[in-house]
Amino acid sequence: MGEEFFSPITTQPLNNTFLIHKNQALYDQLGLDFDEKTLLKIASGEQKFEGTQPIASIYAGHQFGHFVPQLGDGRSCLIGQVSGYELSLKGAGTTPYSRGADGRAVLRSSIREYLCSIAMKGLNIATTEALTLVSSDTEVYRENIEPGSIVMRVAPSHVRFGHFELFASRGQTAQVKQLADFVIEHYYPHCQGESRYVDFFNEVVKHTAVMIARWQAQGFSHGVMNTDNMSILGLTIDYGPFGFLETYNPKFVCNHSDHEGRYAFEQQPGIALWNLARLGDSLESLIDAKQSKAVLDNYQAYLVKAYSKLMRQKFGFIKKDDQDNVLIGQFFEVLYQNQKDYTNSLRQLSDIDQLSKDTDFTDWIELYHKRIDQDKSSDRVELMNSVNPKYILRNYLAEEAIREAQDQKRYDKIATLFELLRKPFDEHQGLELYTNEAPDWAQGLSVSCSS
Repeated sequence: MGEEFFSPITTQPLNNTFLIHKNQALYDQLGLDFDEKTLLKIASGEQKFEGTQPIASIYAGHQFGHFVPQLGDGRSCLIGQVSGYELSLKGAGTTPYSRGADGRAVLRSSIREYLCSIAMKGLNIATTEALTLVSSDTEVYRENIEPGSIVMRVAPSHVRFGHFELFASRGQTAQVKQLADFVIEHYYPHCQGESRYVDFFNEVVKHTAVMIARWQAQGFSHGVMNTDNMSILGLTIDYGPFGFLETYNPKFVCNHSDHEGRYAFEQQPGIALWNLARLGDSLESLIDAKQSKAVLDNYQAYLVKAYSKLMRQKFGFIKKDDQDNVLIGQFFEVLYQNQKDYTNSLRQLSDIDQLSKDTDFTDWIELYHKRIDQDKSSDRVELMNSVNPKYILRNYLAEEAIREAQDQKRYDKIATLFELLRKPFDEHQGLELYTNEAPDWAQGLSVSCSS
């Protein structure tokens, strides 16, 4: 790839940096072996990774439905590759695409991204990962003065829909083809022959559909599903004002800047398809409109197949039954009408005796009893507990970790949450308080894109 696709940059280190946490399992997986001092220098942008020149890439995107002709890595940069993964620093200073911003990330948002990355990995949802969390004495100005921070992100690729949109919008079809060929060669090598671009687009549609299905099943709301935040590999990328469903409400909007509710929880499947259609538009020099539409028409089937399979597992249904969707829908109606917690209610499903004591479920539980009796499976509880998490990254838990880090310079809660979220289906005896619903002080918590 040539320099039309990126700009070389110089990272701008923070003052008095220190390492808060390292993802040891990912570190080992990548085969890294730095001493702590060297790792900190690389993770904070003070030292190049194996002499590699950092770069920031350029892209465009539809933001809240409106096309913005040029965006780019405004506060992130690629610093190197190792074991088939790209390493990226988020918050290491300005780039040519910062658009007047300071290129920094604050500790608050960095903690949230670091923890949510491991949470999604733990939930078996495709995601970029986070390797290190670094803080500093550098003051960053947002609504308040906050500590500057850097997260090192890891992914096979950080290419987004917006990369294709940029060159297509400029009529640079040669670059669109070059980018598509690059992505196919490195990430979809099985797409070959005359139909390679159609097959490639279909793979992106499929990967995206499966990711969205898992978001919906596990109650994850991204908050800013702009096309520049959509990964060409179907990875969850760019954690900003995300949130997990707590009290069940399909109209949940986690981003308080999203006044229209464009990215509400229940809108995510449709928005993903809309975004994929914009990617299809960008590939029109490689795929004709009829082929593009045929590929997009596959999206619903991919989504429903992945979602239905996971939901059947979550409810402990071994064999298919035509009425399963009705029964599941009735369960969610009970949750909605009685303002029940989404994650805790699904987890409790595996203990029918306990759930039967909740009068809100009295009518539904009789139907559920009959349904699971059809399967006569001894593996039901084990299956359900392997897909219904006990622990999620609730907003108030993230907020507690943030406040302790910022106000008291204590980071043990980050480490505890990291371990819980790394294995969210396990019991973690003695840590049940982390399953508690939000306390009164946290009821009004809202999150914006400010970071």
